Amino acid sequence: MNLLNRLIEQAKNPSGIIGSLMLRIMNSAHTGMNKWALANIKMKHEAVILDIGCGGGKTIQLLSKMNTYGKIYGIDYSEQAVKDSIRANQQDIVAGKVNIRQASVTDIPFPDHTFDIITAFQTHYFWADLENGVKEVFRVLKQDGKFLIIAEIYKINYHMKSYKTNEELERLFPKMGFNSIKFYENKNKKWICVEGIKTI
Repeated sequence: MNLLNRLIEQAKNPSGIIGSLMLRIMNSAHTGMNKWALANIKMKHEAVILDIGCGGGKTIQLLSKMNTYGKIYGIDYSEQAVKDSIRANQQDIVAGKVNIRQASVTDIPFPDHTFDIITAFQTHYFWADLENGVKEVFRVLKQDGKFLIIAEIYKINYHMKSYKTNEELERLFPKMGFNSIKFYENKNKKWICVEGIKTI
C-alpha cells in the first residue's frame, strides 16, 4: 500500500498514534468549514443532536457551545476516534451533556425518532453503503428533524463513484423518506452543505 492509500485509510478509519495525529489535523483543518455549516442551522436550545463520524471531537465541542441546554451524541466507526473524541469532550461527558460511542451509520444504536438534528461532517464519502446510511438516519430523526451532510466538494468528487452530484442526492433523499432537500455552497464553492428535512 502506497503512502497516499495509507493516509486515506487513516482518514477513513483512524487507528493508533498515526490515526490520533490524523484526527488532530482534521480537527484543525475542518474548523472553518464546520463553523460555516453550523451557521446555517437554526436549533432550539434543548435540541438532541447526533454527530456521525465524530472524529476527534471538535465538532461536538462546537455543537455543545451552540446547544446550551440540549444533549449531543457522537458515533464513529473508529475506536481511536471514539477515544480521542471522549478525551476532547471529557468535561461535557462528566456533566452528562455529551455521549460518545463506537458504532456504524448503518446500525445507529438509538431508537426511532430520537434526534432533532443529525450531522455528518467530512464522512459520508467514506460510508460503504450510503443508501442504508441515509435510511438509518431517517429512522432515528424526529418529525421535522434535519440531516446535514457537510463536505469539501473535491473530496466528494475524489472518493465517490455515485451520489456525488446534487441531482443524484435529490433522487436518493426522497427514496429514503426525506420530502425536503436543500443545498448550500460557500462563496468560494469549495464546501457544500446538504440539508434533508423529515416531513411526513
